[in-house]
Amino acid sequence: MTHSAEHSWTHAGHGLPDAVEPAPTTTAIATGLQLPAGFAAIAKDLELGPAITTNLARVEKKLREAIANSDPLADATSRHLVEAGGKRIRPLLTLLCAHLGDASRPEVVQAAVVVELTHLATLYHDDVMDSAPYRRGAPTAHEVWGNSVAILTGDLIFARASILVSELGSRALGIQARTFERLCLGQLHETVGPREGEDAVEHYLSVIADKTGSLVAASGQLGAIFAGADEAFEDVLVEYGEKVGVAFQLADDVIDVTGVKVKSGKSPGTDLREGVPTLPVLLLRKAADNGDHSAVELLKLVDGDLSSDEALALAVAGLREHPVTAESWVIARQWSAEAIEALKPLPEGVVKESLTNFAHAVVERAS
Repeated sequence: MTHSAEHSWTHAGHGLPDAVEPAPTTTAIATGLQLPAGFAAIAKDLELGPAITTNLARVEKKLREAIANSDPLADATSRHLVEAGGKRIRPLLTLLCAHLGDASRPEVVQAAVVVELTHLATLYHDDVMDSAPYRRGAPTAHEVWGNSVAILTGDLIFARASILVSELGSRALGIQARTFERLCLGQLHETVGPREGEDAVEHYLSVIADKTGSLVAASGQLGAIFAGADEAFEDVLVEYGEKVGVAFQLADDVIDVTGVKVKSGKSPGTDLREGVPTLPVLLLRKAADNGDHSAVELLKLVDGDLSSDEALALAVAGLREHPVTAESWVIARQWSAEAIEALKPLPEGVVKESLTNFAHAVVERAS
């Protein structure tokens, strides 16, 4: 295949489109970074703080380089979510866990970019599957360009992540492949629902372990591997990541019916309206099946037409006050406590303290 003079992109689409503004410097990016809740100990550490912030800025810069595409459409769709922002929790965990070894190795930053690219790619696919209208306060890609373009953009970003991880060697590639497999299985199992006779709550917990926990676990593991940390720490970080990832998602479920839009950027009841299964609703169904009259009556609201703001507000208020919401918080905090327990073998220090604080923070959010 030859290139015509009117087309500037390459076969693989690597490179920048014409007339792109110069990328900000690493220093400029680092200056504007704010660490997520639970990581205050990093910022206070005079050595670790600047090291993590600088590497996060490098990750941010390399993310933009990785998704840059000389095809103008591919470039615009790929940049859509990166530029919408995000907490960058997964790359932050990679960089933090690398401080159990030699965090200065360049492979650490590349691994952090890989996990965030993988996460971003899943968001494009998830939003199509869930018919979500917004992500991070901006219209989702499928709302702007349609489902096919959004799905293909997710695939393209997965491909870029695969290119980068292949440069890190076969072990990293194996971790990425197995994580990708679990991400797909989690989405598949969420789509088809529990098998006949399978407990709906247990099914849901397995879904979010695959969809959320697996990538969080891989993030910490890759940081330890490429920093040359003690191999014994890897299993610790995998177990921690799995459990804290589940805790994070369960907390999000509860926040959907208790959160405040001005803080979270997400209106209460968004998941309810979109029919996304969440722990409070699953527990409500179980309570109704067990003869709880209040649960039966509330389900009539939850399963009804929630297209109007008034109907949604009634369903949210009812679910917020029902005991299943408090029960959901208890379950989320149990997963957080188990994540913290898994950290016991790690040496005392800022890394362990930050991982512990993060596990607390994910289930102490009000919104």
